[in-house]
Formats: sequence, C-alpha cells, structure tokens
Amino acid sequence: MISKVVSEPEDIFSYNKDTLQSPNSLLGDSRVNVPFTCDCINNEFLGHTFLYELHQGDTYASIAEFTFSNLTNEEGMQRFNVYSPDNIPVDGTLNVTVNCSCGNREVSKDYGLFITYPLTSKDTLESIAKDTKLDAELLQRYNPGVNFSQGTGLVFIPGKGSGAIAGISVGVLAGILLSSFGVYVKYYLKKKAWKKNLTLDDSKMMNSAQIGTEITGLLVEKSQEFSYKELSIATNKFSMSNKIGEGGFGEVFYAELRGQDGSRLGAVGTHDSMQLKAAIKKMRMKASKEFCAELKVLTRVHHLNLVGLIGYCVEGFLFLVYEYIDNGNLSQNLRDSERESLTWSTRMQIALDSARALEYIHEHTVHGYIHRDIKSENILLDKRFRAKVTDFGLSKFADVENSTSSNKIVQGTFGYMPPEYARGGVAPSPKIDVYAFGVVLYELISAKQAVIRDGPEVKGLVALFDEVFDHETNPTEALKNLVDPRLGDNYSVDSVCNVQIM
Repeated sequence: MISKVVSEPEDIFSYNKDTLQSPNSLLGDSRVNVPFTCDCINNEFLGHTFLYELHQGDTYASIAEFTFSNLTNEEGMQRFNVYSPDNIPVDGTLNVTVNCSCGNREVSKDYGLFITYPLTSKDTLESIAKDTKLDAELLQRYNPGVNFSQGTGLVFIPGKGSGAIAGISVGVLAGILLSSFGVYVKYYLKKKAWKKNLTLDDSKMMNSAQIGTEITGLLVEKSQEFSYKELSIATNKFSMSNKIGEGGFGEVFYAELRGQDGSRLGAVGTHDSMQLKAAIKKMRMKASKEFCAELKVLTRVHHLNLVGLIGYCVEGFLFLVYEYIDNGNLSQNLRDSERESLTWSTRMQIALDSARALEYIHEHTVHGYIHRDIKSENILLDKRFRAKVTDFGLSKFADVENSTSSNKIVQGTFGYMPPEYARGGVAPSPKIDVYAFGVVLYELISAKQAVIRDGPEVKGLVALFDEVFDHETNPTEALKNLVDPRLGDNYSVDSVCNVQIM
C-alpha cells in the first residue's frame, strides 16, 4: 500500500495516466509517479525524510538495502535516528532520508526534473541512457566521475516530459518514482504502512531555558514580551478562522491585541479599549534557531519597507508578533483571480520598495544581513500596496564582504536560489538575495510562479526568461508573450524590457 505521506490516490493517478487505468489499479511489480517535497535537510543538503514504521527483525542495514532499495545506507540511517544499531525497538519509527538534486544549469537548462537512481549490478551508463532515452554523455556530465557500472551508489538522471520516465519492473516490489520541485526519486517500496509526520531528533532543539538565555543577549527593549494567555485571547484561542497563513516554520494568525500601547504601529480605539491589529507566528520549539534568528534581526533593524516586530512569547510554543499588513502577500495579489490586478506602476513601486529593503539590510545596518529567502510570499502589501519584506527566519548575520566557508549551508526556496548556491559549497552573500529579487521581478512581469509545472515537465521561471534573451529573431515580441495577460495593454514595453535586463 502506498502511504498518504506522499500523496492521495487521485494525485498519484494524475501522474500515471499512461500506465494506470484508475486510482485503484496499482499492482505489484508496477511503477508509479508520486509527488513529494524536497527539503534542505539540517541546512546541509537537499533531500526528503520519510517516516518508517518498524517491524520485528528490522535493522538499519535491512531497511536501507531491501525496503528502500539502497536509496539510503546504514550510515545515513544511523545519522538521522537516535537508536543505536543494537537497540532498535520493535514498534518505533525511523527517519529515512533520501537525497535529491536540482541539477546543474551549466550542463543544461532544459531539464527541471531529476531522478535519484540507485545503481544495481545490472546497470551501465549505456543501459540507463537507453532506458531513459537520454544521451550517455549528458548523463555522465550530470554525474562527473561516477562509474555507472559500479553496482552501488546513487546517480541523478535528468527528466523532461513523459518519455523520460519510462518504468522498470522489479519483481514483487512496487516501483515508485517520486517527484518534487525538479526531483524524481526511483524508489522500490514494500507494501507497508506509513505515517504522515516525521519523528524529529529533539536533542538538537533548544529548550525554553536555552531560548530565554539567547533572548537575554538580544536588544529586545523595543519588543514587548507577551503571555500565552494574551495571545490566545487575541486570536480566539488560535482559531482556524483566524489563521491567515502557514510556512515552513509555523502558522500565522490574525490577532487583535487589546490594552496595549496604542502609540505603536497603528493601534485604534479609545485609550481604555485600545486595539492593535497584529499577525502572530506560532512556531514549535524545533524552530528555535529560526525564532532567535528573526528576533535578532528585527530587534536591530527598522525600516519603512521591513515588517515591524511588536513582540514575542516563549511559553509552550515560540511566538513572534508582527504588525498586521492588510493586503496579503505579493504572490496572492499576482495570482489570485478574485483580487484586482496590480497595475504596472504599482508593480514597479513594489519592486522599488523591496529593493530599498534589501539595500538597507545589506548596506545600511551596523552589520550586514542576508535574508536568504526572498520570494513573492515574503513580500507583504499594505493598504496602499506599498511593500514590506518579512520572514527573517533564515537570515544570516555576516560580514557580507568576507563570507567564509563555515557558512556554506544551502537554505532558501527552490526557484529563487542561484544555481551555484543550490548545489552547495558556496558561502552565502548578498548575491543570493539579489538573484531572488530578480526572480521576483520576473514574477511581477509575468505573474507566473518561480517554478512552473506543466504536466510531468517542470521549468524554472528564470529559464523561461533566458529563452527570451536567446531568441534570435524577435526577443521583444517573445518577452511580450510572457507579460501577465491581466495587464492587457496597460504597460510600457520599454519599461518591461528595462526590468527584464536588470
């Protein structure tokens, strides 16, 4: 049975219409395509972690070799679990981490999906090239130095269109081809149940006392410490009707804080019934690193185009209290058909506001900061559609001119990261934010997402605009074809061209 941890049957069927007659027609010895998310694991590498239910006789080696068909190994299993190899419980759960790849645009920019393929003794470079209908030289370039005939290890295979994902029959196991933003994983799964949520290693989290010590060292005199009771009342006990967003590190709730200092951030009402609109991010203790990073930044930097921090709370959960921004985020305003289309002049003002925010944190603070997660979802719009950058959970306090190798950690969102940074080994610098801002500019022009899925094919927005640059006959006309249709003719072609070449 395929777990709901990866997808619902209907979703699986939508990726396998060429091979399955219905969502319930999966048989043993068959291969299916199942979407899943690809994450930055422990801020070190790209991968996905599954939760595996233990059974009598399971060992790290058997799970890696047989259940997961060598998509991981015994060493990897031990690294991401707390149990010693000699003391694995019968009824516990294990984290199983599988590597993934976003490719290498220096080799080719035509491929957005990549298969994580475990080599077997029968494989050769030529046989895999034949099965995937790809050029052998291309496969080798994506896997420099790898011997495809070695019988073990992983290789990454580019995929493009349905022809690139031809399946392989594998005995009594069900072959599962797992996909993500630019990722396929060849995965042979036994028919065992899964649970949805991962078991996390609590030993790497800060406890409340440690967080309190961390906060004590911050400049928090401009931020108020709230109690859990205050925040619960302000959000109707964190009611789902108050929930306005959700991200990688927590949920966001609309709040109305009463009895606070009305002089701050637009509180309204009489002195006795002062009401302050706010947005409250509720985070679990596992996000302590991100919580402290954001608190550090927002207590030190203040700018018209940065979302203001009102306060915080550490009580059971981690809470950050921000000023409430009325018109949602840029992504919603660009792509929600029920919202009025943003005019071209408004879009350019949003771009200017966002650029000023980045210039400020990069160049005009006592120490430089790198945001590391600039994207349309992290640009909020106020009543006048002026932009404010938010979500500093991944921000880095750094010497922006002398970033060191100790900071070479891949963090951010697929589609917004420079290719050389996404591959790892490159220290973070303001260039990361500048590249992401460029992607946002492309979104402002086209209203398209940073990663575009068209059936089995995935392509980055940057690649679409690169094709415009490469257009030999009429690049201007090619660019006009990418402009958001909701703009109609109400934009300047010269202005769009100038934005595109920035």
